[in-house]
Amino acid sequence: MRNSNNRVFSTGLKISLLSILLFFIAGFISSAEFKFDVSSSIVKKWFNNFTAEAMVYAIGSENPYYTQVLPKESKPPALSSVMLQLMTSLRPGDPRSLLGSELPGFAIFDSEIYIAGKGTNYSTLPIEPTLPLQEVLQPNEPNEKNAEVQQPEKNLPPPKQNTEGQVVYIYHSHSYESFRPVLKGGKFTSTDPKTNIISVGDRLKQDLETRGIGASHDTSNVGEKLNARKWGTGKAYALSRETVQQAVSQNRRLSYFIDIHRDSQPRKLTTISIKNQDYARICFIVGREHPSFQKNLQLAEELNRRIVKKYPHLSRGVIIKNKYEGNGIYNQDLSNNAMLIEIGGIDNNFQELYRTADAFADVFGDFYWQAEKVNGGERKKE
Repeated sequence: MRNSNNRVFSTGLKISLLSILLFFIAGFISSAEFKFDVSSSIVKKWFNNFTAEAMVYAIGSENPYYTQVLPKESKPPALSSVMLQLMTSLRPGDPRSLLGSELPGFAIFDSEIYIAGKGTNYSTLPIEPTLPLQEVLQPNEPNEKNAEVQQPEKNLPPPKQNTEGQVVYIYHSHSYESFRPVLKGGKFTSTDPKTNIISVGDRLKQDLETRGIGASHDTSNVGEKLNARKWGTGKAYALSRETVQQAVSQNRRLSYFIDIHRDSQPRKLTTISIKNQDYARICFIVGREHPSFQKNLQLAEELNRRIVKKYPHLSRGVIIKNKYEGNGIYNQDLSNNAMLIEIGGIDNNFQELYRTADAFADVFGDFYWQAEKVNGGERKKE
């Protein structure tokens, strides 16, 4: 009985110490806010290392009511683990915390793999390099020898009439992203909408319209717009944010927002064969740096689930990114139905990209009309 009481006392003491420790850190951060930029301080980085569960346990040491929201199998964090994180910024069991601050460029692998597709791990994550604006603005010529890979495999049926108007907005924060097979000299950036990611967006727009879903497609030359403002490519999302906001102000019926990119990974990671045809693989990116990111995550998860069911291994999964190794928001705070999708990579051709655009439209179309059926029924009840 005495040993049992000692264990209870020891556990309670550790939790109380943890609670006091976190309380002082929070107090220090609050008081420091008026003196320096907290977002860049080492204290803020310490604080960000703690999980929500650790915070709940700390509060729950004073009021056990709060711990009721935690899973039954969860356990309080070990005091030794907390102290290790405070003193070294290392997270036990996560080697990325050891290497991330020491190896240049390694911090990009601090993404969270929420759903892993075939072959998706921390060495095969999508890569979003920051390119110099002057490189983006260079006119790269199309490769006439590979002109056939720029054409769709088959023509699409005519658009169906829709009564909803334009409800999907397609855009490209990095409109200059292109593909090696369609450009001379192995280049993979282009300002020509016929040879860059805009062509994939145009295909998706046509796909959706054949399913009776009205879509608007922004084909802006992002490189030129950035240059006109004397902005670098690091401001691309700020620019596209204005584009989305303007579109919404002009059309309140817009409900879904799709930012289409291409990955910088090689062909072996971005291509899959389905029924003897090559497809450019797709990946969902969700930014977690805004309060309602869970809504965006639910949408990505549902569309990913449908793709996996109908087109096995086409999806590389769902990746969550924060502000330390990405934009962190990707304009997804503007709508619960906003998404960023990577279609293919630098080595894919347009035949493969169009097949994937067709497949995504197929899945999204089923999802959209099912959602409309439910929402329409609810509106009738009202």
